[in-house]
Amino acid sequence: MRSSFTLARLRLLTSTTLVLIAGGAIIAQPASAADAPAADASAATDSAQSRPVDNGIAEGSDIVVTATLANEIAPVTSSLETTQPQAIVSRSFIEDSLPATADFNQLALITPSFSTSGGNGGMGISESKGRLRGFQDGEYNITYDGVPFGDTNDPSHHSNTFFPSDTVETVVVDRGPGNASNLGQATFGGSVNLFSRATRADAGMTARAEYGSFNTFLGRAMVQSGKIDSLGGTEVLLGGQYVTTDGRLTYSGYHQTNLFGKAVIPIGPSVTLTLLSTYNKNHFNQPDNDGITLAQEAQYGKTFQLNNDPNSPQYFGYNYTDKTTDFEVATLEADIAPGSRLENRAYTYFYNNATISVADTTVPAGPDNATTNADGTKNIGHIPGYTKLNSYRTYGDILKGIFDLGPATLTVGGWIEWNVTHRKRYQYDMTDGGPDAMAYDYNQKTPVGVPKYINYDQDSRGNQEQVFAELELRPTSTIKITPGIKYIDFTRKLNAIANQKTHSPANFTASWSDTLPFLTVNWQPNDRLALYAQYAKGFLAPPLSVLYNYDPSNNTVQPETSTNYQLGFVFHGSHLSLDADVYKIDFNNKFASQKINGDTVFYNQGGVTYKGVEGQATYAFDNGLALFVNASRNFAEANDTGLQVKDAPYMTAAAGVLFHHGPVKASVIDKVTGAQYADDANTGAYRIPAYNTTIASLGYSFGRFGVQATVSDLFDSTAVNKIDINDGPPGDVMNSNDQYHFQPGREWSISLTAKI
Repeated sequence: MRSSFTLARLRLLTSTTLVLIAGGAIIAQPASAADAPAADASAATDSAQSRPVDNGIAEGSDIVVTATLANEIAPVTSSLETTQPQAIVSRSFIEDSLPATADFNQLALITPSFSTSGGNGGMGISESKGRLRGFQDGEYNITYDGVPFGDTNDPSHHSNTFFPSDTVETVVVDRGPGNASNLGQATFGGSVNLFSRATRADAGMTARAEYGSFNTFLGRAMVQSGKIDSLGGTEVLLGGQYVTTDGRLTYSGYHQTNLFGKAVIPIGPSVTLTLLSTYNKNHFNQPDNDGITLAQEAQYGKTFQLNNDPNSPQYFGYNYTDKTTDFEVATLEADIAPGSRLENRAYTYFYNNATISVADTTVPAGPDNATTNADGTKNIGHIPGYTKLNSYRTYGDILKGIFDLGPATLTVGGWIEWNVTHRKRYQYDMTDGGPDAMAYDYNQKTPVGVPKYINYDQDSRGNQEQVFAELELRPTSTIKITPGIKYIDFTRKLNAIANQKTHSPANFTASWSDTLPFLTVNWQPNDRLALYAQYAKGFLAPPLSVLYNYDPSNNTVQPETSTNYQLGFVFHGSHLSLDADVYKIDFNNKFASQKINGDTVFYNQGGVTYKGVEGQATYAFDNGLALFVNASRNFAEANDTGLQVKDAPYMTAAAGVLFHHGPVKASVIDKVTGAQYADDANTGAYRIPAYNTTIASLGYSFGRFGVQATVSDLFDSTAVNKIDINDGPPGDVMNSNDQYHFQPGREWSISLTAKI
């Protein structure tokens, strides 16, 4: 019989069992006696928590990792219970091989088919964007403790805004829609599942101080209460982090404060309540549309972004952002009857982005800069800019029931979510410090009574409901067949004083719905090998921007959909961990827009075929040395042209050496992101060659104290990793206003850690 536990990291539990936790639930898988390393009793005492939980992680993706040398040291592995391609990033890799400033995209970067762009100000210092199999951020889910989160205009994400690396226990990247119980707005592209730090039964404190390139300082502390007997065995975890840095780019400082708290409260022999809250505040100097032109790069270098000249659009005092977020989850887990289990997650999260930015930082200072008065006269030499606010609060609840029916397990449940958003942008004269009329010409449709300095000012609402059911059938002890079905209903409402793009009042509503089938199979012919197959449908509702027009009834746009086919296997040998897969995804109803009679009309245009092969392996020697490698070949071809869609790398690869022995921990890992294009036409000028990042780390433990040195981008690559294509001046074939983003180059850090 298999047992369920919640643990803190990839850890040896007994001489025959290794368990991976992800801050949620796991399955322990016995290993053969011949393969089992020696038991680590202290590790078991430190990690294990007594409360049982649902044996699913990431809403149904079970974790089974056998006790082998390879899985003990592997930075990335996969579960024997998986029904789709999967990569599990261990907490030890996050702690021992990456700088403490790393954001969640960099935690996932080591996995197959995952790549990033942006992040040009330094690792975790400036925002990066992740891509999964060529699906862009917003086309796949990111979850935290099983709760999908993202912006309310579309489900995109901000990598350094909510969850610093110290709030993340581990990461599970699912490359596919999963089963019907996998939730989120964009499951068809996959899911990056983050899991919160785990509480411990023993009291203790960990503190870390790190200093490195760009005058970067990080301080963090985490306190474990241990099991509090007077409160029925309650365990509490409190943490905090502060980061300050000048940043890699000129005059682009960054400051972050994060607070984190979690309490696990047993309220009965079979009922547990978990309360979690995290607060984050960032202040940084950066234009709203960052990146530099080739002319700016030639004149100032790749590290240029802002300056200290108040007569220049690049003045740092005209370009800054304050972001504040919080995220709260209350999870109730209860065994309501023998073989029956109930889970409920109630949550809320908040995002507030207050930005002041120059309208265009690609132009130099001079007479071409001018703001406009209400009477149409020009203020020559004045710097035009704007103030922008994006503020939303999201509420939701996820309810799931699991019922053991003997040869089958039934899982049913639902998800409801709603949000309230306020967004506005007002034109601003940076030189005078006042509103700029900025006379817009929307085909003379600007209504009387709407001030011309208002670019847009809108409120919006989003409401969605998903209900699902799946039945895990077990015709034999080694086979699981899981059919499922999910119904989705999504509604957007917009009420605007001045709508974005039209500058006109608006009051619009649009709704979409669909029913999605799922079928997965997992076959484990022995305790080392699993084979799986998946068929699943995906769904992504249109973004809020489809309501940025005069008459949304002219839109014909329907949700983007996908049909996923995947086959793969996972093997856990005594010294070798190996998995590989092939996939094909038919992606339809690609969003597109066009101008008709002066209005922007949205419709669906063709689709994309995603297909490829992926694999990863770790081989561990008996002396603590391990070799790691993974790779993917990814095609994302537009059905109408046969060309690779923009920002979709043709391949990814990672390789490395890890060494853990006694007090010494060392690693060198390299990640290659393959060539890609910045445009769908695959224009030669917009081809971005392959680029790589190498991270080397060396740590030594002195009992309760430790020191670690890390060098990111060891070979100092400053290659282009993103191009924003802008409209250039008339006749400008090369678009001199295009903005380029470069890798940040070599970074170093040294950290000291104390454990009490």
